[in-house]
Amino acid sequence: MLIESRPADDAELAALLTAQQRELREAGREFAAYSLHDDTSYLVGIKDWRVMACAGWRPLGERTAELTRMYVRPAYRSRGYGRQLIVALEEEALAAGRPVLRLETGVYLPAALALYRSAGYATIPAYGEYVGNPSSVCFEKSLVVTSG
Repeated sequence: MLIESRPADDAELAALLTAQQRELREAGREFAAYSLHDDTSYLVGIKDWRVMACAGWRPLGERTAELTRMYVRPAYRSRGYGRQLIVALEEEALAAGRPVLRLETGVYLPAALALYRSAGYATIPAYGEYVGNPSSVCFEKSLVVTSG
C-alpha cells in the first residue's frame, strides 16, 4: 500500500469519509455529520491505483495527538492496511513532538477495538467531547519508552 498525505479538501478523502458515515448509519448509528479540521494531518492508503483507506491525526494538548477518521473500505479489510496507517500516523505525530496518542471509537465496532488493542493502545477513561457517551471507548498509547 502506498501512503500519501492529503489536504482536508481532497475529493478522494471526502469520498472515503462519506462511505464511512454511510456504513455507520446503515449499522444504526446516528450522530452529527463529520467535519474536517484544518489542523489535522490526513493520510490516505492507495492500492491498485485506488484510494481505499484514510486516517488522520491532530494536536490534542502540548505532547498529545488524537488519531481520527480511520477508515478502510470493506473490500480491503483484514489485510493489515489499517495497521500500516496507524504506524504512519504514529511516526508523523512523534516527529511533530507528540509522543502520546489518543483515540475514540465505538463499542459497536469490535474490529476497530481489536485493531487498536493489538497495536498497543490501552483503554483509558473518556476524554473531551466523549465524556458521558456510553458508546465511546477511548484509548491511549505512549510512543516514548522509559527505562527504569
